Amino acid sequence: MGAVKLGDLVRVHYIGTTEGEQFDSSYERGEPLEFTVGTRQVVAGFENGVLGMTLGEIKTINVPFSLAYGPHNPDMVIEEKLAALPPGAEVGATLVGRDESGQQLRFRVMELRGDTVVLDANHPLSGKRLTFRLELMEIVEESEE
Repeated sequence: MGAVKLGDLVRVHYIGTTEGEQFDSSYERGEPLEFTVGTRQVVAGFENGVLGMTLGEIKTINVPFSLAYGPHNPDMVIEEKLAALPPGAEVGATLVGRDESGQQLRFRVMELRGDTVVLDANHPLSGKRLTFRLELMEIVEESEE
């Protein structure tokens, strides 16, 4: 087995941080992440970082928001009547709702303002540069390319 290439099914352990704070770790879950490189199962910057790795290699990559969860979109921050929320909703809570077309969206409660609430439908990591420590555990299946 050589280096990882597009189409390979791989298993990768990782630790993800942003602004010095850890947001995810496959080590803590006890299993590496398994995905096929090039199929957009993970953010583009993560895939790009795995390309060319060899078995057992460990490296750290920096992923700009443009290759992760995109920019923070202010149009996805809305203000609603507090009465529209489920009882007990607090700042930091995640709520599920639907947009005008019926698509499911997740909203974070950002702020309570009297009888209104500020909700954010952006991904929590949008607009942020991500850092990943990657460890290639296995190339499960090589592509035939």
